[in-house]
Formats: sequence, structure tokens, C-alpha cells
Amino acid sequence: MTKATGTNPTYVIDEISSQHFIDEHYFMYVIKGVVVLYDGSQYQELRSGQSCIARRNRLGRYYKTREDGELDKVILSLDTSFLKQFYNKHKIAVTKFECTETCIPVSKNELLDNYIGSLQRIYSHGKIREPFSNVKREELLLILLEQQPEFAGLLFDFGIPAKINLEEFMVRNYPFNVSIERFAFLTGRSISAFKRDFRQIFNETPSRWLVLKRLQEAYFLIDQKGLKPSDIYLDLGFETLSHFSFAFKKQFGITPTALSGKKTKME
Repeated sequence: MTKATGTNPTYVIDEISSQHFIDEHYFMYVIKGVVVLYDGSQYQELRSGQSCIARRNRLGRYYKTREDGELDKVILSLDTSFLKQFYNKHKIAVTKFECTETCIPVSKNELLDNYIGSLQRIYSHGKIREPFSNVKREELLLILLEQQPEFAGLLFDFGIPAKINLEEFMVRNYPFNVSIERFAFLTGRSISAFKRDFRQIFNETPSRWLVLKRLQEAYFLIDQKGLKPSDIYLDLGFETLSHFSFAFKKQFGITPTALSGKKTKME
């Protein structure tokens, strides 16, 4: 058990997802338990019977919490290839999708609940068994588009990210553990343009800036918020606790565990 850091460090969770870059659209429906999705700026909580679409080409992670010892959910990939086939088949009318959130809530409805019930015998280990996969995903899309037609503007927009404010994006998303190439892509730049623009803004290379920014936030969370190193290292983009501890001591001359103990004694 640990806590989720960020703007709301109150969620006690059983497991953190390893997914940081959302490569395709994903539909998520929570059957039992609680799933908390975080996109770098806000948390969205899904409980039993609630669902959402996680948006393609965004950064995010989710935290899973059991209720009464149980956790059950359905996650289906709505990949670009499948969506293009669906669009060409059904010729759906598309208008601009106005919502900018990473995790878009799906309205609760009886058709969707019945659909989830129909998956029980053919859904296992995160996938729909062949040969039902495309048929059942097509059924899901028909339900979603009937209930919320505006989803067409989200699902059938096959463009790539446009150029955006690099400084604003990086300050918000530095904790996510993705490659420099991903950061460049998500800000609408080639890798060379990203590195050039980054140095002009931050006067540092992306790799060095990311490590220092994450370590500074870690120091603040341990020293000022009293969080444990084991609670925060994954949220701040470090893959292992040992790597985090090594980098922290190299930067500050003290291990995160020692700083945490020092803080505890002072209190």
C-alpha cells in the first residue's frame, strides 16, 4: 500500500500502473473496486459501474484500489487501425470534440451495463477472446456513439499532436517516466527542435533538467510533506527505489531514507 502524490496525495492504493504514455484510446469500465486516473494536473476517480475513455497521445497513469478485497475492471484498446476500419464502414459524422481532458467520462446507461455483462465469458487477461474481439469492440463503439455522439470527434481524429507551449507542458508533466522522444512528439516537435527549444527555455539539457526537477520535488515531499521515499519514487519517474536513492544522495549528499528519518525525529 502507498499513496499517490501530485495535487491530491490522499489516495491509498494497492498498485500503480506502469503505463505513462497513452498510445491509443482506451475504454475503461470498473466493475468492482476503485481506479484513480491521473494525467499530471487532475485526478479522476472511477467506482463500480463507472467508465471513461483515456485519450490517445496523452500522459497518464492509474492507481488501483480494492474494495472489500476485490478489484475487477475491463480495459479495451480502441486502436487507430480498428477505428479507421470502423469509420470507413459506418461513415460517422464527425464534429470537433471540445473536451480537452485526458480521461473523458462515459455516461452511465443500461445498454453499456448489459454490454459489460455480455463480456464475462469472452474477456480474460485484459483481452476479448478471438474471434469476438472486433465484433464486441464494434458493438461497444455503437453504444458509445448512440449515447454520446460527440465521441466521434475524439475517436475519429487521426491527427498527431500540434506544436504547443513547451515550458508549460514540461513543468506539468516532468514526473512521467517517458523518453525524450515522447516528450518531443507530444509537444509537436522533432527531437532536434525539442532539444533546441528546451535549452533556450531552461538553459539545460532535457535529461539533466528532468532528473533535477524530480529530485527537487522528492526533497520537498519528504522534507515538507513527510512522505516516505518508497511512496513517491514511482510517481516521480524513477524505475527503482535504489536508483532514486543513489541519484538523491548524489544531488543532496544525504539519502532520502536518512532525510525522512531526520524529519521524523524533528517532529
